[in-house]
Amino acid sequence: MKKREKNTQSDSRTADPSRRKFLGAATVGVGAAALAAPNVARAQDPVTMKWQSTWPAKDIFHEYALDFASKVNGMSGGRLKIEVLPSGAVVKAFDLLDAVSSGTLDGGHGVIAYWYGKNSALALWGSGPAFGMDPNMLLSWHNYGGGKELQQEIYSSLNMNVVSRLYGPMPTQPLGWFKNPISKPEDLQGLKFRTVGLSIDVFTALGAAVNALPGGEIVPAMDRGLLDAAEFNNASSDRVLGFPDVSKICMLQSFHQCSEQFEILFNKAKYDALPEDLRAIIDQAASASSADMSWKAIDRYSKDYEALQADGVKFYKTPDSVLQAQLDAWSKIIEAKAAENPMFKKVLESQRAYAARTVRWQNDTLVNFRMAYSHFFAKG
Repeated sequence: MKKREKNTQSDSRTADPSRRKFLGAATVGVGAAALAAPNVARAQDPVTMKWQSTWPAKDIFHEYALDFASKVNGMSGGRLKIEVLPSGAVVKAFDLLDAVSSGTLDGGHGVIAYWYGKNSALALWGSGPAFGMDPNMLLSWHNYGGGKELQQEIYSSLNMNVVSRLYGPMPTQPLGWFKNPISKPEDLQGLKFRTVGLSIDVFTALGAAVNALPGGEIVPAMDRGLLDAAEFNNASSDRVLGFPDVSKICMLQSFHQCSEQFEILFNKAKYDALPEDLRAIIDQAASASSADMSWKAIDRYSKDYEALQADGVKFYKTPDSVLQAQLDAWSKIIEAKAAENPMFKKVLESQRAYAARTVRWQNDTLVNFRMAYSHFFAKG
């Protein structure tokens, strides 16, 4: 009986004309909001960014650029779409930084050593032995030892309107591709040689005639005799770019670029205009890409290293006498550069202080992995 009375009371309340008017208006309001919501969502079109890398489309480096874009695009749920073009699609490789700064491109993928001509200190993020820091340790210095702030200071002094993220520690690069094996430092004298960054100074000091060329132009120059020898980066890139077509001798191990990494660039105005969560996605994608690139490099470079040997390429270890000559030349170069460029000195001192602590720790703690490899694979 009480239940029926409650229902009757409820019916009487909704029967009230004024209440029906109120409920009707509320219903209309809810319906209008429901209809409006999809319109709001449709109005938020994805942000599209036009990027260019400094690499040929067939190079694994361009693949790394695509990998980063794929991570950002996926993590953003399609709200941000980075479209990556290969080197030369909009500007030349060495013009990327200026193009991103001016807004001609929204972003790009390259290496910081390419901007060596703007301030020689920038090459310290890739050229030279880095006081014994490997590429991952150099990234540690960049992120935790003051490198990031120093890089921003340099870019600000150059009026570069960019946001930079360094990532992707590269394995030690070969000395290069030659017509004959290099057995002593004197063998480099007079060679027409390709390299970039402060490595130009190193090989010049060793007597080579250096020419800086982007990756896609090296093999054609060697084929035409404009270069006698050249270095680029790794077995996968070297193989696909055609180095074994112009040389069958590659010298492994070198201090000229043993601690390099990649650079992701965004036009600052474009980056700052993004919502906070999309900026966070970009930053986290850079860290994720750094790890993923390292793992992919191990797999791909080792496969192509074997493939190159199967194709008749002979690999030789660079003699210690050549490595020592590089270190001796480097010591003189950094002393001269520090004397003429206060920013170079500032970056150098920061790296030296970080390396003194971290490299000692790493050298003391790392086991000799070659010993383990020899135990399992080199018997007999």
